[in-house]
Amino acid sequence: MRRDPPDTAPDSANEVPERVVVPQSPVAPGTEAVERISTFHSLRYPEYRLLFISGLFIFLGVQAQQIVRGWLAAELTGSNRGLGGVFFGFAIPMLLLTPFGGVAADRFPKRTVLLVSTALLVISALWVGLADAFGVLEYWMLVGASAVQASGFAIFGPARISFTSELVDRRALPNAVILSQISMNSTRIIGPAAGGALIGVAWLGTAGTYLITAALMIIALIIIFPLPKQAKVDRSDRPSPISELRAGLRYVRGNRPVLLLIIASYAVVMFAFPYIAFLPLVATEVFDVGSAGYGIMNAASGAAAVIVSLRIARISGADSWRIQVIAGVVFGVGIVALGLAPSFPLALLALFVIGGGASAFQAMNNTLILTESEPEYHGRVQSLLMLSFSGFGLAALPLGAVADTVGLRPVFVGMGISAVVSMLLYQWARRRVPRDQSTTTIS
Repeated sequence: MRRDPPDTAPDSANEVPERVVVPQSPVAPGTEAVERISTFHSLRYPEYRLLFISGLFIFLGVQAQQIVRGWLAAELTGSNRGLGGVFFGFAIPMLLLTPFGGVAADRFPKRTVLLVSTALLVISALWVGLADAFGVLEYWMLVGASAVQASGFAIFGPARISFTSELVDRRALPNAVILSQISMNSTRIIGPAAGGALIGVAWLGTAGTYLITAALMIIALIIIFPLPKQAKVDRSDRPSPISELRAGLRYVRGNRPVLLLIIASYAVVMFAFPYIAFLPLVATEVFDVGSAGYGIMNAASGAAAVIVSLRIARISGADSWRIQVIAGVVFGVGIVALGLAPSFPLALLALFVIGGGASAFQAMNNTLILTESEPEYHGRVQSLLMLSFSGFGLAALPLGAVADTVGLRPVFVGMGISAVVSMLLYQWARRRVPRDQSTTTIS
């Protein structure tokens, strides 16, 4: 159940303090108010803190793995197609299982769903780490482990975001979602840099780094255990999972603002986010900076993501729509700049722009999806939003094949332009939605 702040000032240090709302000047008709709260407001909720901290450990491990997995794929195949294939292996399970991950989040205790999904992430990390340590790692194993990790994320993502809405009050929800985004983005600074550095340590290498990430996820598993259990629900008269999935699809189809948000995510994420898959070869072949440079590239993007997230964490309300559109355009422009960057320092600057734009876009999408949809559909709606990431994995393979033919730079430019055009079309479509259907209200 969502935790509402008390009506009176807390009389105990263990109680959640009431948020103080500063009176605002009257808002002129046709304008939208922006409510500001403290940057880390949602961390006052003890149960949300556990969810936040567990996410830090998981994302730290995942971000470090991204460096190692890309490096291993480049070593084993030496091609953009090989890098894209690892993402393709991630995409298929995400595509097939994410909708049912949303159903699971709405149907079963979210704590249980998080425990199961985190266990899958542990298995994925141990598989690659042990195979590499014993010298038996092959490319198909890397793809297979990527598929196991995707299976975990397919149920982890919808459960984690929808659980957030039960642990904080409604006014704090946008802040809590953005802080969750910060927990992911902050690890994009530490994780890639640490992963790139650890690869170069002789007695650790890729195997040791993977095993360290498995340990981080085991810690997250332990932190999740104290999260609240939901009361047992009688499901004898509940519809089947397939029926619940269909109900979620009907709900999205009938809610035009939510439908537009999901379409926007598909358009931007599927055709522009695959840039991530090709960064290892950008580091080695385009700029010749090695694994350390690859880590720095990811860290530059992550640093901007954290800075932007901290800035927008204090904003709550309808201004999320405007931030989302601007962020999507900035993200696309950044990818174009990366494709045109003549030097490594300018590429880092482009990645800084990309990281900030991507972070704000994702945070606003998640916030708007939760505030525009009914709580009983949160898991299923989030799962449909997450399907865009399976789409980007599917697109990575053919884009990698094109990059092997024409080069990475033209592909990056094309991906960036597609993101900008998609956001402009989205803004045009959103303005055609009647005002009473497109304004986010947080009561």
